[in-house]
Amino acid sequence: MWKAPTWFSERLHKEFPQLEVVHLSSYDDLEADLRDAEIAIAWSIRPEQFKIATKLRWIHSPAAAVHQLIFPELLNSAVILTNSSQVHGPVVAEHVIALLFALAKRLPDAFRFQEKHIWGQEPMWRGRPRPRELAGATVGLVGLGSIGQEVAKRTFALGMRIIAAREHPEKGSPEHVDQVFPSSQIDALLSQSDYVILAAPLTPATRSLMNASRFARMKPDACLINVSRGVLVDEAALAQALREKKIGGAALDVFAQEPLPPDSPLWDLENLLITPHTAALTEKLWERHYKLFAENLRRYVAHQPLLAVVDKQRGY
Repeated sequence: MWKAPTWFSERLHKEFPQLEVVHLSSYDDLEADLRDAEIAIAWSIRPEQFKIATKLRWIHSPAAAVHQLIFPELLNSAVILTNSSQVHGPVVAEHVIALLFALAKRLPDAFRFQEKHIWGQEPMWRGRPRPRELAGATVGLVGLGSIGQEVAKRTFALGMRIIAAREHPEKGSPEHVDQVFPSSQIDALLSQSDYVILAAPLTPATRSLMNASRFARMKPDACLINVSRGVLVDEAALAQALREKKIGGAALDVFAQEPLPPDSPLWDLENLLITPHTAALTEKLWERHYKLFAENLRRYVAHQPLLAVVDKQRGY
């Protein structure tokens, strides 16, 4: 699913016949092709591979996160780095909405009762938190990039109140967002939020952002949703908070180790909803990738500014 389909390179070749397009199905013999490559589409390139790519001018990542490409050799080079946040933002936001409804309406509990042939109306009502309405609830967005802003649009349409935390609050408050906190005041966001949604890039400042002290700042019935990167969450601290019911629940699409090991204690937490890093997966995924990359390739050939350029120093 993470490999570009054959039609991707074939269409590029037809649309840009002046360019040589090489489609590799694996990283085997990558070095040989990198020596002559001016443009690379890659999830990752190692520093030693980057050193031999002396003709490289532009790297495009099919992922939104590019931490795996941020190393000193690239940082100190003139090579342009672009990402796919524009591709993933809308569809990941749809997944967030699905998780919000699942948590609010306690759908995982309903599925468990169905498997056991139990009419679970009374226990679902007596459980904590009870089934609730999204309208009027407060969403706390951690990160206001492509995903965060798309989530804001959709949650606003549901009648939810939206607050957010971002590293650079001077960028202002996007449409539909009531209040923006600087990252240093994330605890204020946590104390007000019914649903905390992590959509921030992975940087040294966001690693283990959600830890035991942060879970203690959340409302007792609040829920956490992570569609960013797994290491933003201290999974052991989250497991403890969920077992002790210090928060209302959680939904994770990303994990520190993927695939999630079969013996992970996270599997057995009934108030945790797990999706296997599928937030960005749809049947239109590679069509969306192609549209962005082809537009950027047209701009590159025409010596025009590219879309989705990453600030390499900031890492996003």
